[in-house]
Amino acid sequence: MRRALSLALVLTLAAGIFTGCGGSASSQGGQAAATPEPTATPEPYEANALTGEAKDADYPEGQRITAVMVNNITDARPQRGLSDAKMLFEIKVEGGITRFMALFNSYEELPTIGPIRSARDQFFRLVLPWQPIYIHDGESVVQKQYIKNYSYDEWNLNNGGNGYRDFNRKNWRGYSYNNGLVYEHTEYTDAEHVGKYITSNDVDTSRTYNSTFFNFVDYREAPHQVNGDDAAQVTIVHSENYRTRFTYDSSLGQYKMAQYYPQMGDYMDTVDENNERQLAFDNVVVLFTDIHTYPGHEAQDLQYAEYSWGGVGYYCYGGHIEKIRWTKGTDLEALQLWNYDMTENLQVNTGKSYVAVVDVDEASRFGYTASESTDGPEAATEETYVESAD
Repeated sequence: MRRALSLALVLTLAAGIFTGCGGSASSQGGQAAATPEPTATPEPYEANALTGEAKDADYPEGQRITAVMVNNITDARPQRGLSDAKMLFEIKVEGGITRFMALFNSYEELPTIGPIRSARDQFFRLVLPWQPIYIHDGESVVQKQYIKNYSYDEWNLNNGGNGYRDFNRKNWRGYSYNNGLVYEHTEYTDAEHVGKYITSNDVDTSRTYNSTFFNFVDYREAPHQVNGDDAAQVTIVHSENYRTRFTYDSSLGQYKMAQYYPQMGDYMDTVDENNERQLAFDNVVVLFTDIHTYPGHEAQDLQYAEYSWGGVGYYCYGGHIEKIRWTKGTDLEALQLWNYDMTENLQVNTGKSYVAVVDVDEASRFGYTASESTDGPEAATEETYVESAD
């Protein structure tokens, strides 16, 4: 009986302690104690290797990047498929003309693209660290040596990777193969034709990328603010007849592309023949370096671009421009962009990028304006800023 009374007393005291510490809802004015909100688990960072954007459901995980060489001689325009490229490079080749290299996340993304043109090492060396499928038709003697040196035959898809000819296509002047358009401006390819080549030649298309092409801003964060001058229009001069102009469209948040036509003495919009869309890019990157003729190849005027020294450049985004530096080093080292003081890697905003590698001899003709110029190809205003990259 005594034990039962003792137990009852202990339980009564315990109840009093809990009531005294927490109290009831009514004794605290009817307010229950707040339950802490659970901490949200951060979304994992899974970025597209070429754009830095979040990977979508169709992202070709584990697939090798694909690079396609595309003709840019004036009579080859308009090209097909360039508006679908995730990244587009433009560099001078022989005779002052430029050529394009379009990058895609995999060959399965390829639209109809072309005209396909021959390979040059100044493009190949930029993408070699990423081990892409490299599609072209023909190659310079120097490029052939690079393919041999790096045992790259498996991913070197010559002849456009089963490319085909469209003799009925018409260029911007209305010329077709039957009335003036030359043979080399008629070859195209697409995912289906490249896929047949890959299957028949048992090409290994698998590749895992643990980083992105540039040091892209984390897509879960705010974009990098370019703290330089206003740059509503940017003009890049590769040579006298090959100039590329970008005009910022604030409604799109992108730079629209146009190219110079010496036959007209003016610029025309760069349009994809597949869909009639003008090419537009979130990022415009201009890199200056020494470009000169390979010794011993003067007859073909094969051009060598010096990458091992690095150099000065410009980064354009959101209608603004800032001066930057860049490095590459050896052929197997990836291209890197830096802030001008070289204290940290440049944060490139997510999206499509256009990258121009330009002869330092043309740096004095590079320029940009705070507002769109409409006075002709070489018009300048008081707002024009031109600076040597030396």
